[in-house]
Amino acid sequence: MPKLRTLKLTSKEKTELKDVRKKHPKAYMRERAAAILKISKGQSPHYVATQGLLKRRDPDTVYSWLDRYETTGIEGLQIKDGRGRKPAFSP
Repeated sequence: MPKLRTLKLTSKEKTELKDVRKKHPKAYMRERAAAILKISKGQSPHYVATQGLLKRRDPDTVYSWLDRYETTGIEGLQIKDGRGRKPAFSP
């Protein structure tokens, strides 16, 4: 059986994630911060992905958010520039 992934946050990290969850202008950042906070409170990433968020997510997606947060912090939760479909016509 796989080991349950947990996350220990410092008080500064918790405060930063709560601010992002509450005030960030991008909805995806608020969702990701909420997921990370729930994982830090002891919920499994799989449970958070399937039942802990407003919209059901693939558990691999939440695990990737967790991996990126652990390696690069809050910046790892942001969508990088250049991602997504490129315009068909460029003026």
